[in-house]
Amino acid sequence: MPIFPVEQQNLFLYRYTMNTHSHNHDTESIGDRRLGFAIAINMLLTLAQVVGGILSGSLSLIADALHNFSDAASLLIAWVARKIGRQPADHFRTFGYKRAEVIATLINLVTLVLIGLYLVYEALWRMYEPQIIEGWMVVIVAAIALVIDLATAFLTFTMSKNSMNIRAAFLHNVSDALASVGVIVAGTLILLYEWYWSDTLITLLIATYVLYQAGTMLPKTIHILMQGTPEGIVIDDVVTAMQQVTNVINVHHVHIWQLDEHQNALEAHVLLSDYSHLDEVKDELKAALAQKFSIGHSTLEFEIKECKYDQC
Repeated sequence: MPIFPVEQQNLFLYRYTMNTHSHNHDTESIGDRRLGFAIAINMLLTLAQVVGGILSGSLSLIADALHNFSDAASLLIAWVARKIGRQPADHFRTFGYKRAEVIATLINLVTLVLIGLYLVYEALWRMYEPQIIEGWMVVIVAAIALVIDLATAFLTFTMSKNSMNIRAAFLHNVSDALASVGVIVAGTLILLYEWYWSDTLITLLIATYVLYQAGTMLPKTIHILMQGTPEGIVIDDVVTAMQQVTNVINVHHVHIWQLDEHQNALEAHVLLSDYSHLDEVKDELKAALAQKFSIGHSTLEFEIKECKYDQC
């Protein structure tokens, strides 16, 4: 194997590092452009659906528009969160800015609940005051919405493989496509049989789905903000695994939480039999936490048996 001079090796390493950084930057830029385009077309679609719903008198079309607006907001949140999340930690945010996405998600979910409740109210009110609906406009606008929903899902599909946030937005768009299909069915029933009640039924179904999504995601979001133990991690199992490390007698004052949707953190007091091989023990503990429980950030305070709680 040929051996290059140190200067040439450093040059190769510099070029490789710069190329890798450039590739990652290009990938992020492409992702940002895709999200930006998806947000723009969904905002335009929302406007078109609201206008179409008002002109046609279709509540289900307006319901689909509000649901689509929530999707556009979710995409916007994902885009802004990607921007904010890239900022390094500083003196004000020592853990970084990743949790901004969780806060924005909470705001979006609360908005979803309000939209869902409003749609239920409007749909029930329509039962007392039926309204004539222009079926053709409903079908045409919903068909356009279906095409745009599928296009947006296509734009975010590749990015969704490596991001839970983008994956949620992708699934949201797929569900929107199904909602648009439902609106098309309602418009068709109105055209063929003048079943105006089908519009109210579709509205209630869309509202129910919106409330279901928000109700499913809200507890998880609040759990992260409340620094709850990450899903799938049992504290007793963590303590047991840590106490199996050589020289570890006891583990107590254990706290485990999520920094964001991807990073888990732990702090704990570790009682040792002695301080020999302290670095090796610490490395083994951190390796066990990372490999078995995906805890990448850990703060460990070591105590020796004879001097527990400063009683020497």
